[in-house]
Amino acid sequence: MQAVNTEIYKRLDSEVALIRAIADYLISSGGKRLRPTLLILMANALGYQGNHHRILAAVIEFIHTSTLLHDDVVDESDLRRGRETANVAFGNAASVLVGDYLYSRSFEMMVEVESMRIMQVISQATTVIAEGEVLQLMNLHDVDVTESRYMQVIRYKTAKLFEVATQVAAILAEVEKPVEEAVKAYGRHIGTAFQLVDDVLDYSGNCVSLGKNLGDDLKEGKPTLPLIRLLDVGTVEQQALIRHAIKTGEADFEAVAQVIQSSDALDYAMGKARQEVKLAQAALACLPESVYKDALMRVGQFALERTV
Repeated sequence: MQAVNTEIYKRLDSEVALIRAIADYLISSGGKRLRPTLLILMANALGYQGNHHRILAAVIEFIHTSTLLHDDVVDESDLRRGRETANVAFGNAASVLVGDYLYSRSFEMMVEVESMRIMQVISQATTVIAEGEVLQLMNLHDVDVTESRYMQVIRYKTAKLFEVATQVAAILAEVEKPVEEAVKAYGRHIGTAFQLVDDVLDYSGNCVSLGKNLGDDLKEGKPTLPLIRLLDVGTVEQQALIRHAIKTGEADFEAVAQVIQSSDALDYAMGKARQEVKLAQAALACLPESVYKDALMRVGQFALERTV
């Protein structure tokens, strides 16, 4: 990961001062670097011996960071990772354009690996992620969003880049197709679990540890799984409160959080996350025993137990 970080900073060296400033602001703000970590771990677990996994790990992080820049502008967010979002610090226009720069830079780096298959997989994934963003936009303030519709957004918008990170490692290692499909499934299930836990933390965490404003999703009118669950099983009064919150984004967050915490909505969402982690860990059965496989197994438990 130190080598990946070195690669990231090297590739951010631009003659345009504002690009350097915003990119450095983003990269130095921390974050779990989970997607590139999964790529590195999986490549090692599969016995890959080259260096291209470091470049591709940086590519994955650049694509992820680009989506964060654009997301924060679309969502009008003002806090991420405990700091002002780039759009607040530098303005919307600069954030969008530097997001475009990181996106373009990632494709430039990808070409260096000289693998048509990897370029195909990553380019197709960026299309799916964009579709997920649009699907989420269509779901805003919609009280009729079903669990299946919401899970589709998660698979497209969040889980896809996790899936690609592990699949790219398999392609680099030139494994057989069944193994590639298994590790691809691992990434998809882990990514889904992380998003579901995020949904829970939005109503059970705290602003300092999460590094973002609690209730942001609700204020934006996003019907996440705990809200969808309460609309299914809540009392008439509870359903009315949630419907008003989703439609307007102006409801009393404390009242909504209290209703959610007093119901089974958070346990239900965590139960779904645990199912995803079990599926992810089961997908690793095809890997030989190693410290890398052990680490990949532990990522699932980290996903469930984290508070940030």
